[in-house]
Amino acid sequence: MFQGQPKGLWTLALANTGERFGYYTMLAVFILFLQENFSWSSGQAGLVYSSFLMCVYFLPLFGGMAADKWGYSKMVTIGIFIMFIGYLLLSIPMGSNTVAIAAMAAALLLVSLGTGLFKGNLQVMVGDLYNAAEYSDKRDSGFSLFYMLINVGALFAPTAAVKIMEWGQSSLGFSKADSYHLAFAVACVSLIVSILIYYLGKSTFRQVLTPAKSAKAQQTESVEEISAAETKERIICLVLVYLVVIFFWMAFHQNGATLTYFARDYVATTATGVTAMEFNVTNLLMCILIVYGLFGVFGKGSSKGKMIWGVVIAAAAAFLGYQYMHTETVNVEAPLFQQFNPCFVVALTPVSIALFGWLASKGKEPKAPVKIGLGMLVAAVAYLLMTVSSIGLPAPDAEHPQHLADVSPNILVSTYLILTFAELLLSPIGISFVTKVAPPKYRGMMMGGWFVATAIGNFLVSIPTLLWGKDLTIVWGVLMAICLLAALFIFSIIKKLNKVA
Repeated sequence: MFQGQPKGLWTLALANTGERFGYYTMLAVFILFLQENFSWSSGQAGLVYSSFLMCVYFLPLFGGMAADKWGYSKMVTIGIFIMFIGYLLLSIPMGSNTVAIAAMAAALLLVSLGTGLFKGNLQVMVGDLYNAAEYSDKRDSGFSLFYMLINVGALFAPTAAVKIMEWGQSSLGFSKADSYHLAFAVACVSLIVSILIYYLGKSTFRQVLTPAKSAKAQQTESVEEISAAETKERIICLVLVYLVVIFFWMAFHQNGATLTYFARDYVATTATGVTAMEFNVTNLLMCILIVYGLFGVFGKGSSKGKMIWGVVIAAAAAFLGYQYMHTETVNVEAPLFQQFNPCFVVALTPVSIALFGWLASKGKEPKAPVKIGLGMLVAAVAYLLMTVSSIGLPAPDAEHPQHLADVSPNILVSTYLILTFAELLLSPIGISFVTKVAPPKYRGMMMGGWFVATAIGNFLVSIPTLLWGKDLTIVWGVLMAICLLAALFIFSIIKKLNKVA
């Protein structure tokens, strides 16, 4: 999986990692900032949060159109600078008056626009690295590595947000509300790192810096003709998948909304023992090294390589043992729960690749639509866990948040683990399905459709936040039912989808 990749992959992936680190540092605390700084209700904060997510995933549709005309690299660069201005504006404390709200709205629009120019176009450049014949068989593993490195940035982001806020309050005398702006300032620094990586490593991906007009001409020459009937059938199938995708992202991105509310209002504020170790990002990194070490030891590498991985496993295990002996009671901060999803993505991606590779060797690997349906079922299981765990808990106060219970943090950690399984079944598989099924003449538009479906799902994230204040079993039960119905829908049309898969 790691060998034989084009050098440009690492440059582009690390540039994206820097950008994602800043984005998720901001996102880890954003909805809490809205309530703390503006005294908004859970529903008001949730609506702003979900509207921002919608814009972030909707604008890549137009970013791609701009890149087709003016070039991908140029749009990536412009996107970084626009994002920087947006985060810079967010990092300035302005209070909670009308001017502050207007400035925040302008900042969010700039971040969304910059992300729209950066996100999809950088991924297109990654894909272009694999157009060369010597790399064509490495495309899937290359995108898996790209996806993992993005999540490495997201893994460290919540800890960075919490630590810099604590530093601002203790060392600089910032109020709690003002300290959030320091977390937003981290995103500015991360973008500087991102653009430096991009430009200093430009020689490694120079082959994909094709002028837009030339690239479009090459694409037109290689378009495969299919019948109008088949084109129509493929588009219908993709639209049906988009409908399911909408509800997956609605459920999945509760991580920054109602699941964060739950972490703040219901999860125990302290932890000890193994549970306490989970909230140290270094410990999570050691666990990831052990997973990769096991693949290195039992994989097809050389004896020397196996021995090196064995040393890595032993060192990581020793470190964890030392940590266990010396870990005392730790504070459990709500934003830290958002580090678990990227941690699980990084750790489980090679497991997922190995599992489906083994099934493929047996001729039993399920097709993409089946995986997507299974992903929705798994997401339903996550909210079943939340529903059962919330029985007997008092209803939340949507207007005046307060701590109401001391639920074990492991309930929420387990929920994130299950949702990550769902994500790995649906997100990369869904993108692969779109690139495979989309009619050749409409590939760009159909990929844009994926982003639009994601954007709509992100906007619908606000619905459960508007329910916040009712019994928790209603909030989680609605999400569970939506995931279950979406799974039943896709399995009801599975033959039609498998036909084009």
